[in-house]
Amino acid sequence: QVQLVESGGGLVQPGGSLRLSCAVSGSTFSLYIMGWYRQAPGKQRELVATITNSGSTVYTNSVKGRFTISRDNAKNTVYLQMNSLKPEDTAVYYCNADHRFSIALKYWGQGTQVTVSS
Repeated sequence: QVQLVESGGGLVQPGGSLRLSCAVSGSTFSLYIMGWYRQAPGKQRELVATITNSGSTVYTNSVKGRFTISRDNAKNTVYLQMNSLKPEDTAVYYCNADHRFSIALKYWGQGTQVTVSS
């Protein structure tokens, strides 16, 4: 059973930074494209960023230049460094793992709350 466990959320002032982590267990980490999604109250879940095993990244426009996704394949962990945070970044952030060769194998973490407020 693949498990994703997020950590690192919290309350931060506008302009501040947070680093989210997602530890993956139960499968071969390199087989998965890893991603971060977020869901704000009353809104649909949206893609924030993804990263392949080789390090290729994709970002949604609203976070480009502020957020950085990375992965440590030796530690089976994916990170999301969030800088210059804005109130509109407030959401529950979810870690996601998509198997490279099977669209049926998709896993989610439990989510971690990020609140940007003064």
